Amino acid sequence: MEITVISAQGLNNSSLFSHHIRPFITLTTTPPSSSSYSSGTHVYTTTVDHQGGRNPTWGDKFDLSNVVDASFFYRKNSYIYLQLYTNRLLLGPRFLGWCGIPAADIADGFLAAGTVRQLSYRLRKKDGSRGHGVVNVAVKLESSIFQAMRRVDSGVQPVDFGRVAIGIPVRR
Repeated sequence: MEITVISAQGLNNSSLFSHHIRPFITLTTTPPSSSSYSSGTHVYTTTVDHQGGRNPTWGDKFDLSNVVDASFFYRKNSYIYLQLYTNRLLLGPRFLGWCGIPAADIADGFLAAGTVRQLSYRLRKKDGSRGHGVVNVAVKLESSIFQAMRRVDSGVQPVDFGRVAIGIPVRR
């Protein structure tokens, strides 16, 4: 599976000391509420956008095939978590928000392997309440995962993806 972090829009920096946002995003399958990542957790990081400010763009692609396999789509609570930070020059990264991409949103609606699907998610604050901004991503499934999702192996039923979107609609 390949995820491209395209852009974000409408970010808000509530810092009193710096009004310039230098955003970057991390991707992982570990929930943001976890205080630390285990040694086996893969964390992917975009480049820092020094110019984008409240509306950054990245275009960074990540191959998650070593983290996400067909079993990811069989578990009900499978998510890919994106966490947004601003890179402060003196104090280091500061958390701005997060969002989760459910496995159902990734798999639902794919017609063929290699198809690219664009998704948008509203950012959340640490406590899960509504934050400021939207993150835009593109997802592409490989043929091996796509075929495995369509099979039922040894009596295990895949998650019912239905046609209901779990993401929060974003007006354009």
